[in-house]
Amino acid sequence: MQLFSPILNQMIFLFAFLAIGYLLSKCKWIPEDSATVLSKLESMIFVPALSISTFIKYCTLDAILSVWKVFVAGVVLMAVVLPLSVCVAKLCFKDDFRRRLAAYGVGFSNFGYMGNAIMISAFPDIFFEYTIFTLPFWFLIYLWGVPVLLIGDGNGEGKKPLAERLKAFVNPMLIGMLIGAALGLTQLPLPKAVVNVIDTAGNCMSPLAMMLTGMTVAKINALELFKKWRLYMLSAFKLLAYPLAFILIFAFIPQSSFVTENVLICGMNFMAMPMGLNAIIIPAAYGKDTTDAAGMALISHALSIITIPLMFMLFQTVVL
Repeated sequence: MQLFSPILNQMIFLFAFLAIGYLLSKCKWIPEDSATVLSKLESMIFVPALSISTFIKYCTLDAILSVWKVFVAGVVLMAVVLPLSVCVAKLCFKDDFRRRLAAYGVGFSNFGYMGNAIMISAFPDIFFEYTIFTLPFWFLIYLWGVPVLLIGDGNGEGKKPLAERLKAFVNPMLIGMLIGAALGLTQLPLPKAVVNVIDTAGNCMSPLAMMLTGMTVAKINALELFKKWRLYMLSAFKLLAYPLAFILIFAFIPQSSFVTENVLICGMNFMAMPMGLNAIIIPAAYGKDTTDAAGMALISHALSIITIPLMFMLFQTVVL
């Protein structure tokens, strides 16, 4: 299985759509609220459709019985990555707010939009497992990442109570997963037209997500951000140190009934992704300065077009 070429091709494909979104926004060929509209379409229609389509195809009784290993692997990786990311953020920034933005961006990364796109193109047969693998991270995003790191003020104020945070789990993506799981487990036949609509809507997720990324990046003063060396150091941790550490560790841990090839691919995909975009979008909605967060996203996404294929090539050579 050669990984470098298909992943590089997919990165070029994705960044072509990012460039389209960037130009449309930068040249003001689209309305100012276009990114908001696309974001709602993505979260309300296309991501849930992708979840439904994936779970219909892959959520069977046999898959459920074996998928617990993937979920546990996600929990283990989360327990290692998040404390490490907090330490990295403290190393890169002195300001508390920037530390929290950096901890979120490095700890959670863009494992959703971009991670999904890479998995769908290069490893479509295990996309269902990747969805399960990332569930622990989604849970912690709602319980801790957004309310504490992105919205909170670092002194305990501004944090939502637990009951209110739990309400966030009732979201279109989770609903789509539950619908897809029910249809997959029952094997309820659907009209072909309905299946085609779901599949086509799901296929729109990746291109639209990258266009949305480009529109977000277009609002950034790139020249000023490129001068901030701390952003490069943070990107180096995320794009090089994290995946290289993952590769080095599992080069000496043989595959087993728990550490399977699919688990390793899911973990590698998570570790190789650039920093998450929520660190820009959510704090901005609360009137916070997200200039450095935008720089983290811009620089790490620009560099990832090279680092992701290279890391996967090294991963294939050393681990698989």
